[in-house]
Amino acid sequence: MSEKNQLYYGDNLDVLRRYVRDASVDLVYLDPPFNSRQEYSVLFAEKDGSRSSSQVRAFEDTWEWNLDSRQAYEEIVEAGGRVADVMLAFHTFLGNTDMMAYLAMMAPRLVELRRVLKETGSIYLHCDPTASHYLKILMDAVFGPTMYRTEIIWKRSSAHSDAKQGRKIHGHIHDTILFYTKDNSWIWNTLYTPYDPAYVENFYRYIEPGTGRKYRVDNLTASRPGGDTSYAWKGVKPYKGRYWAYSRANMEKFDREGRLLYSKSGIPVYKRYLDEMPGVSLQDVWTDIPPIGAQAKERLGYPTQKPEALLERILSASSNEGDVVLDPFCGCGTTVQVAQKLNRRWIGIDITHLAIGLIKKRFSDTFGEEIRKTYEVIGEPTDVAGAATLAEQDKYQFQWWALGLCGARPAEQKKGADRGIDGRLYFHDDDSGKSKQILFSVKAGGVTVSQVRDLRGTLEREKAEIGVFLCFEAPTKPMMKEAAEAGFYKSTDGTSYPRMQVLTVEQLLRGQQVQYPLHRRDATFKQAPRSRPAPASKLSLPLDLPEDEP
Repeated sequence: MSEKNQLYYGDNLDVLRRYVRDASVDLVYLDPPFNSRQEYSVLFAEKDGSRSSSQVRAFEDTWEWNLDSRQAYEEIVEAGGRVADVMLAFHTFLGNTDMMAYLAMMAPRLVELRRVLKETGSIYLHCDPTASHYLKILMDAVFGPTMYRTEIIWKRSSAHSDAKQGRKIHGHIHDTILFYTKDNSWIWNTLYTPYDPAYVENFYRYIEPGTGRKYRVDNLTASRPGGDTSYAWKGVKPYKGRYWAYSRANMEKFDREGRLLYSKSGIPVYKRYLDEMPGVSLQDVWTDIPPIGAQAKERLGYPTQKPEALLERILSASSNEGDVVLDPFCGCGTTVQVAQKLNRRWIGIDITHLAIGLIKKRFSDTFGEEIRKTYEVIGEPTDVAGAATLAEQDKYQFQWWALGLCGARPAEQKKGADRGIDGRLYFHDDDSGKSKQILFSVKAGGVTVSQVRDLRGTLEREKAEIGVFLCFEAPTKPMMKEAAEAGFYKSTDGTSYPRMQVLTVEQLLRGQQVQYPLHRRDATFKQAPRSRPAPASKLSLPLDLPEDEP
């Protein structure tokens, strides 16, 4: 069992079944999108990592009824029980539709997530209203209807109008978060939000002279006796049928603290100061957490990124320091980032090397390079043979992995639109604010001098500063000559860098990096805000690694 946090590249269903023990996780948060029509991580793959039909259009988050979804459906139905009953009913109603495909893929994953939760654990399922009603029924089947706790409404954007099929509809400005627990006793920390200004204005309308503190007055009588409550206070008793709400000792304490005010009849009232009140206990409609704005420091450009404040609220309410938090669709890593900051242990899973690379850079930007010692990545190639296998299985995943080793981001993945560019890396080496760029060409197979020549031509066409050719095979002498003839890029500090650079996978695995100005922060991915994690304690993650696994 490892003491390090775990970041997995792979199919979350496979990872859950192979690596995460029963009843070992305190909190699960997941945000599996449906029909957002945005570029998004590839969500599911075959167990051997090969491309499957469920990946054909994963960038557009489109789900189709095909052999993969049908197999998932049949497996869950053959297992029997409430989940099978619900899936049969769904299929009767929905037929072989995209929504049915989505539910068929989600069902076994939710079953596994319930298995790994502790008895005191909780799960938050973040979803678009397009599928939330179906997912709630599915969650009822998996966890039991009595384990449903709350449907949280998060206002994720300001007012706007939506158009659909040529007609106007209500503006879509909220997401749904379904909150379930494993059992009837669960971790819960009451959180508070500030009072509404109108409430403060109406009820805390008195201001104490001298201190300027706002307060309201509360009645000190009660309708039922209890303990030492039937006495005269400074010669006055409550009205007939009423009793003091506090004992004589407490009333004396209030009097010493100056907390009592007296009416003309001599009946005291209690001064309750606004600055002593915790606020309103958390409700199920969240309007106080705005989406990530275009200029927000934490914005990384990932299409489904959620604000850290949203995850901080969820983790603070339903977990404690040292607890294990799991996100099986971790995307750009907001959940695990917040878990690290709040001193929780964490497990993150994603099926793209693009996401894994972004999370690693985000952690280093936020917590410093030392953070890499506290977590391990499982599923990434660690040698040339592993990289070759990845390239054979999925050339795009190989490209993302190789680019991630260089800190570069993939170019747009529209077919035929890359114009010879597989990736880009931006940097600044002066105070102009203008980004300069490095272009990447990634080749998994055989290489020729013409490919280097093509990249050099692209470099000229795009007016980029540096070009990098990433390849498996060792470059030939003609390739190196072609690269050398491109000359040098001279930085503003006078340092020269080869304008065309050739790097092999073996060199990348040994830690060799692209040569470019590093004295200024690169601008490829937006840099995550700097933070310091809470003091870490030595805690083991509840993971079972087979003996033949790294």
